Amino acid sequence: MQAHEVERIAKAAATAAEDKKATDIIVLNVQSLTTMSDFFVICSANSRPQVEAVSRAVRDKMSEFGVTCRGVEGLDEARWVLLDFGDVVVHVFQPEDREFYHIERLWGDADIYTLGESAN
Repeated sequence: MQAHEVERIAKAAATAAEDKKATDIIVLNVQSLTTMSDFFVICSANSRPQVEAVSRAVRDKMSEFGVTCRGVEGLDEARWVLLDFGDVVVHVFQPEDREFYHIERLWGDADIYTLGESAN
């Protein structure tokens, strides 16, 4: 898949999260930092039901793009759910867990996108 297509898919995942009222949504371009993925989408959801709803909405949106979810971690507790779509990995956090793990800091050299923007 070409880079611009992967970016489009990452932003579609972010929009799906936003549609379910996820907050603090960012897209990290990690292409130059790791080989495991090209983009991380990170967002917060305020409760277990919202984490589940955001995760489901992202999976549904990716399915519309023909992108298969390769793995899901954390859905049982729904505090930090990781959705692996290969080139795009989506992290849905409850706020306390996002603050505790602060994975954005780990990828601090990545270009950061927000919805409707180009790289910062």
